[in-house]
Amino acid sequence: MCGIAGFCNWTKDWQKNIERMNEKMYHRGPDASGVWSSDDHRIVLGHRRLSIIDLSPAGAQPMVSHNGRYVMAYNGEVYNYIKIKQMLLDEGRVTAFRGSSDTEILLEAVSAYGLECTLKMIKGMFAIALYDQQEQTLFLARDRVGEKPLFYGILKEDINNGENQNPFVFASDLNSISGLDGFCNPVNPRVLSDYMRYGYVAAPYSIYEGIWKLQPGKILSVKSPFNKPTIMTYWSMQETAVLGQQNLFRGSETEAAEELERLLRDSIAGQMVADVPVGAFLSAGIDSSTVVSLMQSMSERKVKTFTIGMWEEKFNEAPVAKEIAAHLGTEHTEVYITEEDARQVIPRLADMFGEPFADSSQIPTYLVSKITREHVTVSLSGDGGDELFCGYNTYYSIDRIWNKTKKIPYPIRRMASVMLGEAGKISRGGFATRARLLGAKNMEDMYLRSEIGEGLSLVGRHERTKVSWIPEVWQEILPWKEGRTLMEEYPCGLLEPPQHNLMLMDLLMYHPDDILNKVDRTAMAVSLETRVPMLDKDVVEFAWKLPLSYRSKDGVSKKVLRDILYRYVPQELMERPKKGFSIPLHKWLKEPGLREWAENLLDPALIRRQALLNPLAVKRLWDDYIQRDIWRVQIWYVLMFQEWMMSHESR
Repeated sequence: MCGIAGFCNWTKDWQKNIERMNEKMYHRGPDASGVWSSDDHRIVLGHRRLSIIDLSPAGAQPMVSHNGRYVMAYNGEVYNYIKIKQMLLDEGRVTAFRGSSDTEILLEAVSAYGLECTLKMIKGMFAIALYDQQEQTLFLARDRVGEKPLFYGILKEDINNGENQNPFVFASDLNSISGLDGFCNPVNPRVLSDYMRYGYVAAPYSIYEGIWKLQPGKILSVKSPFNKPTIMTYWSMQETAVLGQQNLFRGSETEAAEELERLLRDSIAGQMVADVPVGAFLSAGIDSSTVVSLMQSMSERKVKTFTIGMWEEKFNEAPVAKEIAAHLGTEHTEVYITEEDARQVIPRLADMFGEPFADSSQIPTYLVSKITREHVTVSLSGDGGDELFCGYNTYYSIDRIWNKTKKIPYPIRRMASVMLGEAGKISRGGFATRARLLGAKNMEDMYLRSEIGEGLSLVGRHERTKVSWIPEVWQEILPWKEGRTLMEEYPCGLLEPPQHNLMLMDLLMYHPDDILNKVDRTAMAVSLETRVPMLDKDVVEFAWKLPLSYRSKDGVSKKVLRDILYRYVPQELMERPKKGFSIPLHKWLKEPGLREWAENLLDPALIRRQALLNPLAVKRLWDDYIQRDIWRVQIWYVLMFQEWMMSHESR
């Protein structure tokens, strides 16, 4: 795993600033640093390296292709690189390679087949910056599902010593961009309402005006003079889902499990390849247990597995994970976390993510990554199983609630929703959730309403207008109006049965912007590479060909995964209530230390000075928690935003 960075049209102090960008993402690649610049310094690429395959200098980046045409800075892993290497040799495209890194093979594949064709060919996770010296065009590309981050955009002011255009910048880490000399892009208030609904800033936006996230499956290109970008799609999760459901798997449930196991084995075998130690996260869940079971069945050595435990039994899955590890025969490590562990992590979170992020499982994810990194450099995880194989309870509860609610005519439901909402403002009880759900137009809308929480009142009023300093061409490339998310733009009834739509909605936004974002940032904070076998292209495409009954049957979720897992682990060991990867924030924030930290951040005078949040709404939220023991997740959303704001303002 690595980090990439760079800029165009910024010649002033270019060496100092690219080195600063590299240094800001040292944790993503502590093994080496590299810089490449065009002769006129109009294009500059930077790279930090975490050596995984080919630890020699032959794998150093930025790397120039054999023919000298392309220069690439790349973050990620190509798992089928051996196959592509052999193809290049067999076709005579390359006579010999300088080293054995997947970077060189990827770069030569681009030289031979072009970028789009190569991206469709490879299997892996990546964020790529590629400069075509012949065509004077910079390309940015991101993997299919969003495992690796990539930010890009323009700087607000002319800090280029007289150059008459905004410098274009990009990086794996938002801190690499915000740490540039003269960076003054303001906080984007138009994304705060979505942040307070979801707990993260959804792509394509970032917390800063003029800085965006490249979405999964996309290629951005910008040609000299680097001021008119275009974005194209080379792979689409939505199109894959539609095509899969139009071409359903015709075999039996047993045959489906056998085919899925074959695909997972191929994926895991490729992802276990490294020139450094490899292990795996292991919870008591179906997904990680399936991954570890297949890993151990293919390994001659004991697989190193890692989990963390909570001293509170309600949140603790460590004992079950330990039993699973013992049954499979892995070399297992577990560490129990305490409130003090959480307190020590919290001040680091703002810098870790570079923008507000408030999935509280970020804390245990960081802690398990930290202990894992003490033993291995690469860890496999089971992420993706819930979204691909219908694992979340919400998918079933929303279906049940909607089937009852839709019988009431929408005009009546809408009126009742408004009345309940007004009652909720007075009582501040459970009316708000019921009001939101009752006002849903369809099942997809109900799912959206169930996920957004009660955060809209926390944000001050900000006009959703185009930003005057951003050139029109940059604002035109975005696929929807600012303040609208992919979930809100989702086409109602795209798939049948309706649960498929909820799974797809999650895979389009929640999974890349929350789950994968969390895993990447927390693991990279300790220089740990994470790999996700269930997000392999072939696994994803096969999953979308399965009938819903193969994923969920008779109240049993992830049926096809369980059919695989129970070949390796006794069913009775897995048939226990899932506790989730969470921590008791609602309890900890009332304890001395964390409570004082929280109340300092929620000081009404501070919030009024910042002029971004509604101080009265924030005070009501905290008072309900302290005085009436009403816990709402938006408390953590506000605290993480305020912690980030303090870090942002101190620069």
